[in-house]
Amino acid sequence: MKTIICERVLHKGENRVTLRFPYDNELIKITRSIPGSKWSQSLYSWHIPDDAELFKDLAGLYSGLAVLDDSGLRTHHPENIGVQKADERKEKISQPDISIEIRRIPLSEKGKADIDKFRRWMESNRYPESTIRTYTGMITTFLRFISPKEAEEFTSEDLVRIVDEYILPNNLSRSFQNQMISAIKKFYGKIYKSVIDPGEISRPRPQHRLPNVLSKEEVKRILDSVVNEKHRTMLSLVYGCGLRRSEVLELLPSDIDKDRRLMHIRQSKGFKDRIVPLTDKLLQMLDLYLLHYKPVKYLFEGQYSGRQYSPESLEKVFRTAYEKAGIKKKDITLHGLRHSYATHLLEAGTDLRYIQALLGHKSSRTTEIYTHVTTHSIQNIRSPFDDL
Repeated sequence: MKTIICERVLHKGENRVTLRFPYDNELIKITRSIPGSKWSQSLYSWHIPDDAELFKDLAGLYSGLAVLDDSGLRTHHPENIGVQKADERKEKISQPDISIEIRRIPLSEKGKADIDKFRRWMESNRYPESTIRTYTGMITTFLRFISPKEAEEFTSEDLVRIVDEYILPNNLSRSFQNQMISAIKKFYGKIYKSVIDPGEISRPRPQHRLPNVLSKEEVKRILDSVVNEKHRTMLSLVYGCGLRRSEVLELLPSDIDKDRRLMHIRQSKGFKDRIVPLTDKLLQMLDLYLLHYKPVKYLFEGQYSGRQYSPESLEKVFRTAYEKAGIKKKDITLHGLRHSYATHLLEAGTDLRYIQALLGHKSSRTTEIYTHVTTHSIQNIRSPFDDL
């Protein structure tokens, strides 16, 4: 009999439970029938809402076909969409799960109306759908936490409490805490301007981490390991033009200017347009790709013609190529190709101002972080140890 492993995760700002099991049509059919069930390419598993009511009948649904391993449900939410280490789980089993308690609290009609109003405001201001999902999910959690208070009864003490009593006990990351604060500031800055001054809300002390960078040889190994032409072209554009994931997926065939050897990046982060150069090698690769695939709407389309290639699938493409290339560096994601592009340009002597423009950075301070990881000058520094 097969085993279904249940584990609690934080996915796209929501508390979810993954159901991991070997491929089986019957198990997939049953899982599809669970209210709110979804498949995630990034998690590479099915996931359902973190709702205690759903768990009551879960074992019965799979009776005779599989057994449930629910040991992962007795732990807290990991700080990202991964799985906690076994020793961390053992330490936390005895602690109460605050997240489940919060999810059991129903939203008031006033709270639902506030969230709907917040969503409409973000939609009217053309916020990306991913940001809308994250922010509304954060505010939903926040309103449940302060219940039975309504939003207009919020005080700065409640913000301290949500950090001390929810975020820290659940081992949620600095990133989650920052997103929660951003959502609250935006919510009160636009929906309840007279209730609290958003300037009173402080953020956690920032972490200053250097970007993870690959060498040129490692990038070549990754690209050479990709057999599929579409996948290789996508990854090549990420590195060859320093693109963000969303920028690659939003490209249209008409964005390629062959005569001027340029590519237009339209309405990217911060709603900004920019142009990036295309090398002869990239142009040749794109010509062959367009000849073979003939996309209808987007430059890179998914399984169905005219539909955008999914972000999760692109991340999976990179992860598969990365592992196949046998690279052992930790914490390298698809975005690492963009970091590598900027670092390699800097090492080749490209002016930092040009790199800023190519990457689409608003501030030069963002681009300056690459000066800390370039090896061009660091490796030439003579240590005083050699003079001893």
